[in-house]
Amino acid sequence: MDFTLVLVLITLICGILLILRRIIPDDFFAVDIIDFFSSLFPILFAVLFFRSFVIEPFRIPSGSMIPTLLVGDFILVKKYEYGVRMPLTNRIIFEMDKPEYGDVIVFQYPENKSINYIKRVVALPGDKIEYRNKTIFVNDRIYKLNQLTQNSQDLYDDIKEFIMLENNGSREYMILNTNHRSNDFVYNVPSDSYFVLGDNRDNSNDSRYWGSVPKENLVGEAFLIWMYWNPNSKVSFFDRFGESID
Repeated sequence: MDFTLVLVLITLICGILLILRRIIPDDFFAVDIIDFFSSLFPILFAVLFFRSFVIEPFRIPSGSMIPTLLVGDFILVKKYEYGVRMPLTNRIIFEMDKPEYGDVIVFQYPENKSINYIKRVVALPGDKIEYRNKTIFVNDRIYKLNQLTQNSQDLYDDIKEFIMLENNGSREYMILNTNHRSNDFVYNVPSDSYFVLGDNRDNSNDSRYWGSVPKENLVGEAFLIWMYWNPNSKVSFFDRFGESID
């Protein structure tokens, strides 16, 4: 069951109990139990409000965003960045900023909105994106690639693929390329939609396979790693704690 739905239901129940506690005589209920659950309402409401409209934590379950995000990273997402939205429905209350080139965003998977995905924005509404030989061109502007030296890889010694620095003209970030054949394509991004790719370019289920992300599916922008836990990895908690997401 969706955690937000559970939180909403529990908060609603505690709120109802708080109201009943105020209007019904003390001897009508087991007062201690009612007092306990009704006292939780302000705390639960604050958590629900903060999680729904300000910042929400997520855990990275897959390697589609390696090397930027590792399996086991716990991240924080700014929920208000692309508009304030209603809990559960994700309906926009009012709009704010729009995603920009290079933003790492969380969104509802277009083919199943109950699942959240995280990818990087590489093209905006109206753009023409072309992928040739593992290189991105947006409106005929190249995203320059430079390979990292072995000494620069540090945490990624177990990764056999090539770690590259990709520069979109305004932002630089790491991506992962393999020796696999490039799946070249040309795509025109529809209005109010965003073309996204995983940083692990040859191992990511992204816009190449199911199209662009409609703006109504946006959840927020990922900005910080606050915790790391993966017992199968040599990476430690302290290697990732507090690292910003570029």
